[in-house]
Amino acid sequence: MNAAAAARARRDRPLPRQPLPFLWYYVANRPLHFSGLLILIIAAASCAVAVQYGMKLLVDAMSGEPGAVNVWLPLWLFLGLIVAENIFWRLGGWLGCRTVIASCVDIRVDLFRYLTGHPMRYFNEHFAGSLGNRISAVGGSAGAIYGGLAWKILPPVVDFIGAVVVLLLVDMRMALALVGFVVLVALMITGFGIRGRHKHQRFAAQSARVGGELVDAVSNVWTIKAFSARDRESERLAREIGYEARAQRRSWMYLEKARVLHDICLAVMAGGMLVWAILLWQRGAVTAGDVVLVSALTFRILHGSRDLALALVDATQQIGAIADTLDIINQPHALEDAQDPLRLASGHIQFDGMRYGYAGRSPIFDGFDLDIPAGQKVGIVGASGAGKSTLISLVQRLDDVQAGRILIDGQDICRVSQDSLRERIAVVPQETALFNRSIRENIRYGRPQASDAEVEQAARHAFCHGFISELPEGYDTLVGERGVMLSGGQRQRLGIARAFLKDAPILILDEATSALDTESEAEIQAALNKLVQGRTVLAVAHRLSTLSTFDRILVLQHGRIVEDGAPYELRQRKGAFDALWRMQSEGFTKDPAA
Repeated sequence: MNAAAAARARRDRPLPRQPLPFLWYYVANRPLHFSGLLILIIAAASCAVAVQYGMKLLVDAMSGEPGAVNVWLPLWLFLGLIVAENIFWRLGGWLGCRTVIASCVDIRVDLFRYLTGHPMRYFNEHFAGSLGNRISAVGGSAGAIYGGLAWKILPPVVDFIGAVVVLLLVDMRMALALVGFVVLVALMITGFGIRGRHKHQRFAAQSARVGGELVDAVSNVWTIKAFSARDRESERLAREIGYEARAQRRSWMYLEKARVLHDICLAVMAGGMLVWAILLWQRGAVTAGDVVLVSALTFRILHGSRDLALALVDATQQIGAIADTLDIINQPHALEDAQDPLRLASGHIQFDGMRYGYAGRSPIFDGFDLDIPAGQKVGIVGASGAGKSTLISLVQRLDDVQAGRILIDGQDICRVSQDSLRERIAVVPQETALFNRSIRENIRYGRPQASDAEVEQAARHAFCHGFISELPEGYDTLVGERGVMLSGGQRQRLGIARAFLKDAPILILDEATSALDTESEAEIQAALNKLVQGRTVLAVAHRLSTLSTFDRILVLQHGRIVEDGAPYELRQRKGAFDALWRMQSEGFTKDPAA
């Protein structure tokens, strides 16, 4: 397996589907970083416990006769431990910043990469905004868990272990009581948090849904304005946000109940330990320094365990959000990607007994056979719903056929990598999708390594160099979200320029001139006539005049080929194609007054 194939295998490898293995996966990717962070945090928390013992030594030294005991050694030990603690904390903060942020970057990139491996029908079933929000939310949740583990969970645990060790030096019974009480509280809080996980998960799911609804509404703002639907959409959004708010209140109040339970338990523990220490001091069983030590450690554990309990409950909430997203995004890919590349020699396309249909519906194609020799220009026409767009999407393997095969130069496209297949196909869709980037970047998208001169040459072939040159920033002009700063015809021209630049052996035209006026269409048609030479071309068109120079026309009806031949021959047959041709011709020439 070469380096590119190995990279594809890593990219499409399923990520762990459960939250804890998923989080551990990224810890294992940076073992030295996380190990170093662990060591620094343990060292800092250990120094914090040792500081309390240093205070005990200082208090005991000061309790003796002035001058009889050397107080300077305990003092310098005390101050040295404080300095060491701060150094370890700052080093931990520096390393933690680099490690946690880098891991969260990996998480979001990997989820996006995996998400794009789903077939197109997956994206038709989910809000685009919701999917984007989920990826961002998982990055934030993972960062909160990693950060909480490093600074809110691990330090209290070290404090507790250190306190047990130190209390063994004071009174073994105190150490055992501390262990028993803390374990009991931890079990109560953890169990309480786990029982509330479904509340946090429901809030995360509704929050993602609201994000998707909001993005969907904003992206359709023209429709909202055109249909005077601002109030209706506001009410709809308010209803969805209301559901989210109720889910958030349930999640929040569950956290508050956990905090109340924890505070009651820890107040009893802190008060009991301090009273016990004072009673021992009154009997002379411990020193004043021991009382200070017990008091300091108890209150440190009190505050630390509060952070620990809240962090555990918060981690439960974050894990619920991660679990919800992994259930949606980290589903197994419906399209299995092979590793072998497509070895394209000429562009010969064959459909062999193909069967395909959408779930719950009758098959669109059933036993479909078609042979398109290399270099042939084929137009595909038919009424809406005949299967034209589905046919060209299956050639690109945007979904898999359910039976039969699609072959390119004798190679089953299900047995070659998707990227190697699509690298050999240039597509000009009905509505060109543009990124909110410069015109240069949008044209170059099909061939990133192309030079500026090649980009400009492609623009000239597509007859869009003229309007680009008139823009204030020329080829560096940003086109806005989905190309909103350009007209429909200008966007279509850029899509055609992108296809020119890609220079692929197979060309798919899906209503490539639909957004152009008559004059522009003539110019683009001349350019397309040059582009299609020597390539295998599949063109879907309602405007039949654009197919007049093609080698072959296929007329589809309900997933079947009812006519197949050259345009002139089909018109002579006076069949389905001729009927469509006459319908369009008469539609343009008929006298409205007749």
